[in-house]
Amino acid sequence: MVTKQKDAAQKIIRVEDVYKAKVRLKGVADATPLKVNEHLSEKYGCTVLLKREDLQVVRSYKIRGAYNLMSTLPKEVLAQGIVCASAGNHAQGVAMACRKLGVHGKIFMPSVTPLQKINKVKLFGKKFAEIVLVGDTFDDAYALAVLDAQANQKTFIHPFDDEKVIEGQATVGLEILEDCKQPIDYLFVPVGGGGLISGVGSFFKEASPDTRIIGVEPAGAPAMYESIKQDRLVTLDQIDPFVDGAAVKKVGEKTFQITRQVAEEIVLVDEGKVCSTILHLYTEEGIVVEPAGALTIAALDQFQDVIRGKTVVCVVSGGNNDVTRTEEIKERALFFEGLKHYFVIRFPQRAGALREFLNLVLGPTDDITHFEYTKKHNRDSGPALVGIEVQKKEDYEGLIQRMEQYHFSFQPLSDSRTLFELLI
Repeated sequence: MVTKQKDAAQKIIRVEDVYKAKVRLKGVADATPLKVNEHLSEKYGCTVLLKREDLQVVRSYKIRGAYNLMSTLPKEVLAQGIVCASAGNHAQGVAMACRKLGVHGKIFMPSVTPLQKINKVKLFGKKFAEIVLVGDTFDDAYALAVLDAQANQKTFIHPFDDEKVIEGQATVGLEILEDCKQPIDYLFVPVGGGGLISGVGSFFKEASPDTRIIGVEPAGAPAMYESIKQDRLVTLDQIDPFVDGAAVKKVGEKTFQITRQVAEEIVLVDEGKVCSTILHLYTEEGIVVEPAGALTIAALDQFQDVIRGKTVVCVVSGGNNDVTRTEEIKERALFFEGLKHYFVIRFPQRAGALREFLNLVLGPTDDITHFEYTKKHNRDSGPALVGIEVQKKEDYEGLIQRMEQYHFSFQPLSDSRTLFELLI
């Protein structure tokens, strides 16, 4: 984790501007519920409240910033049309804002954007949204969107690095403080480009200065973490785009400066932990969240000692998950929890070798979930790619011991990131 710096120059968002944004958003964005979660509260020995932005009209908070900015633009500017770039949620917010304001919007999205989000953009924008799929990451789509806006003299609606956008996102914090009946000790906010934590953090610093604000980023895209750590705006060479709502190579200049002032810490959460949290929320709470929406809850384990007995708010930023990603989410979760392992195992090319492995090596609750093997007649042994799921994390050591005891030649693949990505 990294802690905030004291010398940032960018002014934080003013409270009065957040109230003005709230007025603009009436009838457009919902005031989402702040709910105590009994299971999480019992697990961590504190009061955990979830700010349910996954229940927002576009299933994320992004409509707040997009509409707040667009509704303040002159009519003649809007008439020219607008352009935006997004990994999904900002696009949906802009699309709905376009429909509400009767404005044509050209929306650039990465080609890997989940189909569910693309379809929602079409649904919310109707005839006012034109979708352009391009590039592999948000940053690719962003670069081309900016060029398009400049070439066609259209206004670019930034997903996070604009004061009006930040003011709109800050209304999430305003609602939290209006609805919470007791002082808030810890506020956990997901971090992508930094718009949400800049807005909510600014409001809290004025209205609830004793609240400790914790920003949470995916470990595979630590743009804000590295920027604060290095005390400069950092552009990452590559990122893991899995947490698509929070995976950017570079945060905003304004949001970087504000976040340095308002966030006590920025912490990283492994994508596998995010997946595990998504599954637990669904199976135990019936809550469907996207990867970015699970970030704050996934971070609670890192703070379980200090939050005991405290009042904690986690912002659940979005619920735009794609059902086609379910198997990958399950696989990543099992891998992170130490319940799924892959090996290359060299089996003797004789009858009964596989049966020996099943009888002598596999434990009573171990399960083979993946097996690829091609017999080579001119060799003494042949490699097989084997995936094994264990019931408990501790069962892994016994599995390894038995393979060594019965002289099976094997190589674990769990530490190979390239092979892991190939397999799932």
